This record gives sequence, structure tokens and C-alpha cells, in this order.
Amino acid sequence: MRRAWFLALLTALPAPALAWDGTGHMMVAAVAYDRLTPAARSKADALLRRNPDYASWVANVAPADRARAAFVHAATWPDDIKGRHGYIAASEDPNAPAAMRITGYADRQEHREWHYVDIAFSPDGKRVNPPPKANAQAMIVAMRGVLATADRTADARSYSLVWLLHLVGDIHQPLHAAERVTAEMPDGDRGGNSVHVCTTSCGHNLHAVWDDILGQNLSMDAVLAKAKALPAAPAPAAAKTDPAAWAQESNALARSVVYAPPVQAEGQNFQLDMAYLQRAEAVAQSQVALAGARLALLLNTALR
Repeated sequence: MRRAWFLALLTALPAPALAWDGTGHMMVAAVAYDRLTPAARSKADALLRRNPDYASWVANVAPADRARAAFVHAATWPDDIKGRHGYIAASEDPNAPAAMRITGYADRQEHREWHYVDIAFSPDGKRVNPPPKANAQAMIVAMRGVLATADRTADARSYSLVWLLHLVGDIHQPLHAAERVTAEMPDGDRGGNSVHVCTTSCGHNLHAVWDDILGQNLSMDAVLAKAKALPAAPAPAAAKTDPAAWAQESNALARSVVYAPPVQAEGQNFQLDMAYLQRAEAVAQSQVALAGARLALLLNTALR
């Protein structure tokens, strides 16, 4: 049955993606929701009601379950707006101060540069550049501050909340915190998006494999069940509050696990075997559980 599950996963893997699949992000939020204080839950729900998609998140949901459903769905909003009419895909200069402004829902930029902090490394000693200033790590710090500041507008705090639900998940995806620079790709591999791999067929990329390893397009009930089945995050690790440390942990996982054989330093269309994919699933489960625990601590602190 396990082999059949993996074969079904592999045949469904998509073209290049930009974040954990919605399933992974919703699982992070589900783990976090169960660890929130009653006060944080109440404040989060009040802020999420300001999001333009709130009505769709709770449509056909029983009143007692609406707060949880909205919280879990909200974790996908920064991906949901990609390509949506009225939003601007073109990124601003990520090193300009304006790229980090947090105003609220009147901001129609998609801010794709906020989803990752690609800490470059080179296995063969190539020169690497630091990440741009507007990145997932920096925005988590900035938005955590907005959320915790009572005199910021409710709109800006709501906007920060939905982004935090998403970005804490993003920064725990190893390929959102790493970019490999080689002689073949001196400008970097775009977090694995430029590394082509094969599973049951070719035409996939390494980033997309990791994004979707936990499943795709699952129902709310299936997401909640998968979240409850995750191994609990170790308490010492869950207590770490520094996004820079989170990014470094993800970067280390990318180096030691993501780019491990059968992925090589040069070449394309590496054949990913069952052992590699099982390791990837185990790492993804651990990272999602850890992200959920850390997200809960962040929100309990900011919303107390």
C-alpha cells in the first residue's frame, strides 16, 4: 500500500512550484491552532475576518468550526493571490526599503520575493551572494512586530497575520532557505527549481518534489487528520524563536538531505528512488510539525 501511495504521488507531481503545497501550509496552521491560547485564538479570528477571502474560507462550515477553518485556510492566502486579477506579479527591487513595507490589504503586490530566503552555498567553492534584504526571514521579524503592536491598524495586523501563517511554513521548507551555486549554475539553481529530476517519469523539478511530498489538494478533514498524525516537535527545538536560526536549520537540511545522492552537483534528470522520497517525506513531516509549534509560540506571544 505504501508503494502504491508513492506511485500515486509521483504521477501527480506538477511543474515548478513556489512553496509548500497548500496541504503543507494548512497542516502547519492546523498544528499551530491546537497550541494557541484561547485569547490568541479569539484575537486571530477577529483579525482574519478582515481578509477579503474570509467568507469563502467559512462557506458551508458549521459555526463552531469556522474559526479553525478560517485559520487553516488563511495559511494559503499569499499563494492564492498569485496570478489573481488585480494583483501585481512583478516584484519590486528586493533590496529597496519599500520592498519591506507593510500597509495592509490595499497593497496589491504579490510579493513573491517574501516567500524564501535563499542562503546560497557552493560545494565547489564558487563565489556566492547574500540573500536580498526583503526575504522570508526578514518579513517574519517585521510582521511579528506589526502583529504585536496595538497601535498599528487592524488592517495591517490582519495582513501580517495571514502572511505569518504562510511564511513560517515557507522558511521550514529546506529549499526556501537554500540555493546551490555550481559551475553549471553560477547564478544559482533558484532553490532547486532549475534542477530537473525524474520519478516515475521525467519533467519534474527538485523544488516541486519537496513542495508536494505531503500530498496535494486534500480536503480540510484530510489535512486535519494528517496534522494530528504528525510526530510532536521536540520541546527544545519548538522553543526556538529566532527566524534566522530557523533558516539556517532549513539550509543545513537542504545541504545534507535535499542535495544528497541521487541528486548530484552537475547534470540533470536525476532519478529519485523510493529511499530518497521516503527520507523527503519524513523530513517534511518533521519540519511541518516544528513550524506549527513555532508558529503557535510566535502568535501566543504577539497576541497576548
